[in-house]
Amino acid sequence: MHFNKLDLNLLVALDHMLTLKSVSRAAERMNLTQSAMSNALTRLRSYFDDPLLVQVGRRMELTPRAQAIKHSVRDILVRIEATVATDLTFDPSQSTRDFRIILSDFTMSTLMPKVLELADNESSSIRFQLLPQIESPYRAIEKGEADVLIAPGALTSADHPSEHLFSEEYVCITCAHSRHHGRLMTMERYTESRHVQMVPTRGGATFEQQWLAQRGIHRDIALTSYTFASLPQLISGSERVATVHKHLALRYRDHVAIDIHPLPFDMPLLEERIQWHAYRDQDPGIRWLTDLMHRAASSMSSGLSSVT
Repeated sequence: MHFNKLDLNLLVALDHMLTLKSVSRAAERMNLTQSAMSNALTRLRSYFDDPLLVQVGRRMELTPRAQAIKHSVRDILVRIEATVATDLTFDPSQSTRDFRIILSDFTMSTLMPKVLELADNESSSIRFQLLPQIESPYRAIEKGEADVLIAPGALTSADHPSEHLFSEEYVCITCAHSRHHGRLMTMERYTESRHVQMVPTRGGATFEQQWLAQRGIHRDIALTSYTFASLPQLISGSERVATVHKHLALRYRDHVAIDIHPLPFDMPLLEERIQWHAYRDQDPGIRWLTDLMHRAASSMSSGLSSVT
């Protein structure tokens, strides 16, 4: 198919080359020979009257023209994919669709088991890819690299639809055999204790880290980890303290000997939202998935017991 004398198939090749900054890697991703991809680049250079990719030392770099059109090319392909791939007669019992979901390991540990349970009741062929959160995860939605994002509101984009999924409370956890057992977690005890903390591999700070820093509440960090789900195990057999999501604490309480304490201060709830690309707003598959997420979140919240 051509538009304004441009073979639209070349846009796919261009998108891969601009993203990977490599002719050979783009050829590999598209299952083409390197000579075929080089021929595509030659035709694209002729059409745009620009080198697009140039050798700088041992690397390929984008020209200013290539940088200027990179996001537009990706946006065009995402729009085409959303239009062509949308199944207006989506039936979960018959669909073999593969949904890509970006989420934190906290959400994967607490929400996803309920999502999968509900999905299994409706489909035996739908597949899921669970992808880690990255810096500015909504960009993966914009690039078409994921179907939905589950993340705190601050990590979503105002340019795409999103919905409130659930609110999360924070609590304190300690080893059930520590000196904290059976004792109130006071502000003094909290600040004098040594803490375990999750540090995102994508950089930045988590919701509770930002809030505590803004309030000037200092913690003695004895140990850091790259996952939320590891924190209950990392306080086991120690006097260490961790500040975690309440759903996560309750999920691990039956597997790890921990005590759950209310925080000695009032921290606002964390809002988790679900987001998808604006082009997918009428996609019945996405609507089915978001409905599934909402039902799973409601089930998770209704089963929430009180802190003891």
